[in-house]
Amino acid sequence: MLPTGDSRWFARRNLCSWLICHFNGVGNLMFYRLQKAVTSTNCERRRTRRQIKVLQALDQARTQWYHFTAVVITGMGFFTDAYDLFCIALVTDLLGRIYYPNNVSDDKPAGSLPENVDAAVKGIALCGTMFGQLIFGRLGDIIGRKRIYGVTLILMAVCSVSSGLSFHHTPRTVITTLCFFRFWLGFGIGGDYPLSAAIMSEYANKKTRGAFMAAVFAMQGLGNLAAGIVVFIVSASFINTPAYRNSTDKRGQADYVWRIVLMFGSIPALLTFYWRMRMPETARYTALIARNLKQAVSDMNMVLDIDINDLTEQEDANTLANQDNFGLFSSIFMCRHGWHLISTMVCWFMLDVVFYSLNLFMIDIFTAGFGDASKEGILEQTNKIAKTQAIIAVSGTLPGYFFTVMLVDRIGRIKIQLMGFTMMTIFLIGLAAMYFRKNTASLPIAGFTVMYGLIFFFANFGPNSTTFIVPTEIFPTRLRSTCHGISGAGGKAGAIVGVLLFQYAGRSILLKLLILASCNLVGIIFTLLLPESKGLSLEDIGGDIQEDVECDSQQGSVINQWS
Repeated sequence: MLPTGDSRWFARRNLCSWLICHFNGVGNLMFYRLQKAVTSTNCERRRTRRQIKVLQALDQARTQWYHFTAVVITGMGFFTDAYDLFCIALVTDLLGRIYYPNNVSDDKPAGSLPENVDAAVKGIALCGTMFGQLIFGRLGDIIGRKRIYGVTLILMAVCSVSSGLSFHHTPRTVITTLCFFRFWLGFGIGGDYPLSAAIMSEYANKKTRGAFMAAVFAMQGLGNLAAGIVVFIVSASFINTPAYRNSTDKRGQADYVWRIVLMFGSIPALLTFYWRMRMPETARYTALIARNLKQAVSDMNMVLDIDINDLTEQEDANTLANQDNFGLFSSIFMCRHGWHLISTMVCWFMLDVVFYSLNLFMIDIFTAGFGDASKEGILEQTNKIAKTQAIIAVSGTLPGYFFTVMLVDRIGRIKIQLMGFTMMTIFLIGLAAMYFRKNTASLPIAGFTVMYGLIFFFANFGPNSTTFIVPTEIFPTRLRSTCHGISGAGGKAGAIVGVLLFQYAGRSILLKLLILASCNLVGIIFTLLLPESKGLSLEDIGGDIQEDVECDSQQGSVINQWS
């Protein structure tokens, strides 16, 4: 029987009522999260869950030497990731001067890469990273973190060397070959994000988990610094050689520089491969997904000083039998973690629009202060840009990571993320104001560099660190790597948007800086939908195991639905 007018009206009314109730609950949640961030008052309900004893022992374990070893082993992947992703911005001017010396555009000096080539060189690795996060993130949950951990490292090492060996007779084929290997380099880098995050979070105790994860991600800052140092040293070395100074073919000499810089990225990856292969599978994966409690105990006894020989009791087996088994596309997941996943994706997206835009297009932003590159030698401009990046990394980037490591387990993830987005907005508006003054006065490079460094300080003592930490803590173990990969892929989609923004959204740097500031405001809104995970067990946050009781609260069940 066809629905009557009255039945359709009732259906529409019920749908509207559900939507109003749904978004009213989300609005209430954002209010209470903001209240908690400002006043430290907790208005949300928390579930108390049964805990497997081997995992409880890990949560309560004292900090040991292997924790620091794990930071180095997993962190060197991020060192390599950052080096490979950011070094390309420092050598794109070289590629233009070498392979497109006669190319002239309206707003760039002679010898610049064509717009489509520039966007491809800078953005292709980010495309590979996005797909790598999705695919390797899912594989990490299906076949285990350790089994594919070495694959990503080998892929990065091989593609770093291959990128530097992009030889051919014509500029087009050189760039095409370079982009091919940069895509697969990014694919390996993308796999390293969810795997390293899951491994470090599952090894750490709940008291210092945030600090250890922030330390892993801080290796990205060292990789960024290393990129500037390597480019500075290699370019300076060639500048001071008689072969470059007295050569009539300076482009031929400069051609070696960018190749050496790109191939250097394979060294840290190869140095840590052996130690990655010796790491056991995490106890949480072995116990909760493989459901092998004895193997989990054995693996942890190999690397940590914890007395867990007699903890595989029948009670733990019964607890495993009661764990929730909902999937990624189930209604239970959407109810419990749907907004969490959307929020982590949006926050990471907005952060990377800003972060990668400012990193990859540093040359464009600073062009006004360095003068016309076409009037200098081929390597001199590259040397200046590398020195500036190294200074910014030392003064702004690394201190931001350091503060996050020291304070993330004291202040909390959400407060740091809110503070970072807010301060980045303020300083981006400050940069825009300085560019506005450029019409009547020369751009003050010293002040501009300080402001630029402060943006990176609050990015790293803020959302650049916490968007990496939060997605690996708030989702269940069997979906942890997958959800982190999805969140990170959202971030890399934002990085691609940032590349296209600076490449094609007109010539006004002022307008682009204001757009980046507005991205931070969106990040603030969606941060309020995320739960605080400081000091809690991963199982309590993610809901791996069926809850025992629910704590009393003054708030209604709609808020608990999203907590």
